Amino acid sequence: MEAYCTRPRCPRPKNYFADLDEATTLKTAQQKYCATCGMPLILDGRYMSTKLLGRGGFASAFLARDRRIPGIRACVVKQFQPAGDISANQLRIAQQLFEREADVLAEIGREHEQIPELYAFFQITVPSFTQPNHEEQFFYLVQEYIDGLNLEEELTQKGKFSETAILYMLQEILKILKFVHDKSIIHRDIKPSNIMRRQDGKLFLLDFGAVKQVTNVASGTVASSTGIYSAGFAPPEQMTGNQVFPCTDLYALAVTAVTLLTGESATQLFDPLINQWTWRSHVDIDPHLANVLDKMLLPAVSQRFQSAEEVLKELFPQFIPPTTLTNTPTQPPVIQPPASFSTTDLLSGAAVSGFEGALIAIALSSLIPLAIIAVSIAIVILSVMVFAQTRRWIKTTNLLIVAAITFAIILFVPSLQAGMDIQQIVILGITGSLVAIAVTALFKLIYRLLSMMF
Repeated sequence: MEAYCTRPRCPRPKNYFADLDEATTLKTAQQKYCATCGMPLILDGRYMSTKLLGRGGFASAFLARDRRIPGIRACVVKQFQPAGDISANQLRIAQQLFEREADVLAEIGREHEQIPELYAFFQITVPSFTQPNHEEQFFYLVQEYIDGLNLEEELTQKGKFSETAILYMLQEILKILKFVHDKSIIHRDIKPSNIMRRQDGKLFLLDFGAVKQVTNVASGTVASSTGIYSAGFAPPEQMTGNQVFPCTDLYALAVTAVTLLTGESATQLFDPLINQWTWRSHVDIDPHLANVLDKMLLPAVSQRFQSAEEVLKELFPQFIPPTTLTNTPTQPPVIQPPASFSTTDLLSGAAVSGFEGALIAIALSSLIPLAIIAVSIAIVILSVMVFAQTRRWIKTTNLLIVAAITFAIILFVPSLQAGMDIQQIVILGITGSLVAIAVTALFKLIYRLLSMMF
């Protein structure tokens, strides 16, 4: 069995113990230690981390196994690390905040089925790996493991989301936020990577980080920003460190929606020169939905929707707030999966790329005597263009403009025409387009066949 060391600076964190491959042995084994840094590998006497899931600025997440549960269930172990050198008093405050947040997470995870349940929280003290005679403290949360993809991964794999998929996402996450906000908790880090779709289609809201403050309306205090946010998704009040509100989460949710709808990053959809979102020029959707998203994205707190329930009622007039909330599992509705590149987009992009590739090959053959070198360079350039399209760095319309400019240059510079007349150049360009379409269609067919088989 492979065990992954959770010490942040361990140079070789992977360890392997053949004797732990047997479940019976794993349940009764004594403590194991990292062969490189000496870090205990069985955390709190029960959790064995096996894989690094991700590492952020203040936390790392590991896939782990709980050896005290029948079946040795999978779970997520999150390790929180105080940044930099901090005093004993600061460490004590961080620990208190961690424990208070863990209590809140335990409550909301038990009460809402779309928030991962908290299993445990603890801290360990171990000898320092880099400083002799010093000790290090590490704080851990153990949460339910959600087997699926987050929406950022879905966007990368399948392309931009359909309007139907966005409406479903909004409905589910708004319901979760209504529950969370009613508990006087503000998430403050809504983004595609923090929304997970389980394999059965159910959406989960993740990352209620242990270092985030919790509002406490009863005591008269309010939540203020602690500088923890994701660039592009945070509204002005959060970026400036001012008081945050439920509509702070609604702003981030709207940014999430428009990035998934357009396939563009948040920074590409916001124009800082005019201080406005320009996402509507990238996608054509129902005007009512667009207006709701625009209102959620307004810079002034007072101008936005003030609660998740307001947005739900605006988007889904039939929405009735539940009088009681139970954790009874429900069957998720059948949803339309996020749309990938449409066939039209795919083939039109291939056609333009093929035409441009043929023009580049003609121009290069005029400049480079060896045909093989000219063709090779043309293939490399064409590959870069295709990759840029798949990553949505360049659109088909932009590539069409590039092809038109390239054709105009060849038309007015006879030395780039490789001894051909215009008619021959056009025929070769069209041939390149047809070949590119045929190859793309063939690969798409092969991909679909393989997807059906596996």
